[in-house]
Amino acid sequence: MKTFLKPAQPILDRWKFKGSILATALVSFLAGSLCTARLTHLTEVRADSNRVFQVMIYHTVPGKSPDLESVFRDVSKLQTKYNLNVVGYWVPNDDPAWKDTFVYLVVHPSRDAADANWKALHADPEFLPYRKAAEPLIRQVNGAFDVDVVYMRPTDYSAMK
Repeated sequence: MKTFLKPAQPILDRWKFKGSILATALVSFLAGSLCTARLTHLTEVRADSNRVFQVMIYHTVPGKSPDLESVFRDVSKLQTKYNLNVVGYWVPNDDPAWKDTFVYLVVHPSRDAADANWKALHADPEFLPYRKAAEPLIRQVNGAFDVDVVYMRPTDYSAMK
């Protein structure tokens, strides 16, 4: 029997060596994964926080959506200045029912912060020309601008919180 084990001994030794490397690598990977997972959850915002999302849907005068888009391209710099963190701006592609709309989404740390930031933007004299440029482009209904504004909170299973 000893004669059969001698030729096989280097293979067994190699497996033990590779096995210990594999075990060390696996333990290191698991430890790193746990640490990383723990660290990434430190910056996660909980769904029960005060953070809110604000959807703004502007209904434009027929054919004026591209003009309103142009106004917002410039006013977006001022929005950033006043901590109005816009997630994105959108214009519809093909649906005729939405052809005269302009949509954007803003994220706020709280509803109070949203109100304060909007108030500061509207008080800035630099904003007035943008407002005057946008007003004739937005459809009016019963003397009021046709803009849908909805504040929302993320659900606990939402990817974006």
